[in-house]
Amino acid sequence: MALPDPDGADEAAAQAPAAPEPELAQAFDRLVDEGEARLARPWATLLVTGLLGGIDIGTGVLAFLLVKHETGSQTLAGMAFSIGFVALLLARSELFTENFLVPVAAVAARRDSLRALGRLWSVTLLMNLVGGWLVAWLIVQAFPELHDTARTAGTYYAELGVSVRSFALAVLAGVVITLMTRMQHATEDLVVQIVPALLFGALLAGGQLFHCVLDSLLMFSALIAGAPFGYLDWLGALAWSALGNLVGGVGLVASLRLVRVPGRLLEERARNS
Repeated sequence: MALPDPDGADEAAAQAPAAPEPELAQAFDRLVDEGEARLARPWATLLVTGLLGGIDIGTGVLAFLLVKHETGSQTLAGMAFSIGFVALLLARSELFTENFLVPVAAVAARRDSLRALGRLWSVTLLMNLVGGWLVAWLIVQAFPELHDTARTAGTYYAELGVSVRSFALAVLAGVVITLMTRMQHATEDLVVQIVPALLFGALLAGGQLFHCVLDSLLMFSALIAGAPFGYLDWLGALAWSALGNLVGGVGLVASLRLVRVPGRLLEERARNS
């Protein structure tokens, strides 16, 4: 009868992924379960959720423009914009960039496919933009006194162009909103979840980071108010900012967060293969 090889046992133990902290494992499980549910949404639900996300974040844009017009302060306007993120949280709607962590975790765990992720991303972004354009039109029609403020705010993003600086701003925007999503999923306490919405919303808008949906709404407002740029300029800014957002959100936050729970991730992948 062969005796156990202590060296082999030690080597196998060294190669086995360490058990994650209980809090990390629980948060991972919540991410994967919710991500699976998001990816499995029927078309009607997916379309409406994205549309409402654009409308809800539009309330933050309205607050931003009103405060910026009255105070001239980017910081105060950014704090006012956080209303939009609170609306997203409490109304259970979504932005395209809020799907850089939750459904990505589900795909990494093999609960669903990359095709389903592409469907979620593309439909959510499109409907965010449709809902956002509608609110931007309403803002410009309802508040003529905001036209100059809207043109100035939107033109800033149109003039960023394709550069290292604008890409860095887009990457930071992706990091900020994905980290906000991660912090909100670390707890089930709704009151605690509001805190990241307030803080990171203010950072995103107050810091003038390059976020594809928020900045599109500001550019829409500027365009409707007679901005000195066109929709082709907006489309270029959208593509460049969305790429940077993806790099920041998926590459620098979501992927590294998944590395922290390798054992749970391997278990899920084995179970769902």
